[in-house]
Amino acid sequence: MARYTGPKTKIARKFGEAIFGDDKAFEKRNYPPGQHGLAKKRGKKSEYAVQLMEKQKAKYTYGILEKQFRNLFKKASAASGVTGEILLQLCEARLDNVVYRMGIAPSRRAARQIVSHRHITVNGEVVNVPSYHLKAGDKVAVREKSKSLEAIDRSLAASSQVYEWITWNNDTKEGTFVSVPQRLQIPENIKEQLIVELYNK
Repeated sequence: MARYTGPKTKIARKFGEAIFGDDKAFEKRNYPPGQHGLAKKRGKKSEYAVQLMEKQKAKYTYGILEKQFRNLFKKASAASGVTGEILLQLCEARLDNVVYRMGIAPSRRAARQIVSHRHITVNGEVVNVPSYHLKAGDKVAVREKSKSLEAIDRSLAASSQVYEWITWNNDTKEGTFVSVPQRLQIPENIKEQLIVELYNK
């Protein structure tokens, strides 16, 4: 399936934050791209523009295209609870995102590649679909044949983030998606209510 593969720093500069993780180039030039990037923008953004920007930020952050993101929104709308929070929870429960959160990959883009190349198992079975939806209690592991991969070892060695809703064992290279995270446990700087307002127009 198609994915955005263009320059990450340019997109990060558009949103004014390093949405793809550590980015040295962004730190040097953390203003909007283009020849007028440093100039003060004239005029106030419309409500629609602000909402659209937030939706785009969420899509780029999780690496999801419009059709898939819209389907996730429909699913969140149909569920009982706060739609915006459920939308982010659905994004967080994707296999590629959990592989990234566990530290198996340094970015979600790399995590998608690792999953697509059949290096990951869920409950003992190889799963190569990055959008696979995990349920509480699912076991995620690096496939036996892939445990010696240098890229995975390097990523795990550099990983220091700990999430309450995920467990990980570095020795066995396996972990558990313990529970769906609550909104406070999701570190992404996304104003999900703006996305809900946009889709409900």
